[in-house]
Amino acid sequence: MKRHAPATARNSGPIADVLAQELPASGLVLEIASGTGEHALFMASRFPDLTWQPSDFDQEAVASIDAWASEAKLANLRPAIQLDASQPPWPVGNADAILCVNMVHISPWRATEGLFAGASRILTGNAPLILYGPYIESDIDTAPSNLEFDASLKARNPEWGLRQFSDMDDLARAERLHRTARHPMPANNLMLVYRPTPHPK
Repeated sequence: MKRHAPATARNSGPIADVLAQELPASGLVLEIASGTGEHALFMASRFPDLTWQPSDFDQEAVASIDAWASEAKLANLRPAIQLDASQPPWPVGNADAILCVNMVHISPWRATEGLFAGASRILTGNAPLILYGPYIESDIDTAPSNLEFDASLKARNPEWGLRQFSDMDDLARAERLHRTARHPMPANNLMLVYRPTPHPK
């Protein structure tokens, strides 16, 4: 029942180091597309003052998340919920942060549209939407490994593939969010941070 993703062991530490800079000191973090559940377990352990709410579209992934959690018995790690980012309303009414790791390029674009729309609905104040994964930037040469990855994703599903960095920013603006950080990460990945755009006074 428990799933394992080898990349999780490699990227959990670097992701957590950035989250330490971007997450609030306390509150609820909604993780979208939690996958195996290994990130949720790692982050809940790393940030004991935050309540971690894992979620995934796939019911088998939800079962894997709960299997990992049942062993750890962390008080701040909630049972996983089934959540389709593209379909409102979400089963979470508000959150103090949203984290989404490696979903944007392995899902149809409508899932990313739904992710930003959902973030706009449930984040308030300066709460962050934090994304991790590979992107294509027009002013920076794309690593050959990322180009190969992009081609392999599109071969598996034409609706998948690495997204243009500028398209992410455009989508954020349309949902009243703005990018506040771009963190370079190992293996040619990025962490992007978006926050609600303040209303004009």
